[in-house]
Amino acid sequence: MGVTAYILVKSNTSEADRVKDEIEALDGVTDANIVAGDVDFIAKVAVETPGAVKDIVASGIQTISGVETTQTYIAME
Repeated sequence: MGVTAYILVKSNTSEADRVKDEIEALDGVTDANIVAGDVDFIAKVAVETPGAVKDIVASGIQTISGVETTQTYIAME
């Protein structure tokens, strides 16, 4: 069945295109969009387990230069 999650990302850099490209390059990330509002990016993740979501966020997105904070939302359906 798999797990779909949405990761909201705040960034403290003016290099939005670079950050977006680095997020999209991560395994499991199916899409990343620059958005207006309280966060700078929303990334969609499709993986097999909740643990894989954690790995993408902790070992991937949060290690990208310029990423300040993340919030993770796992889809319930």
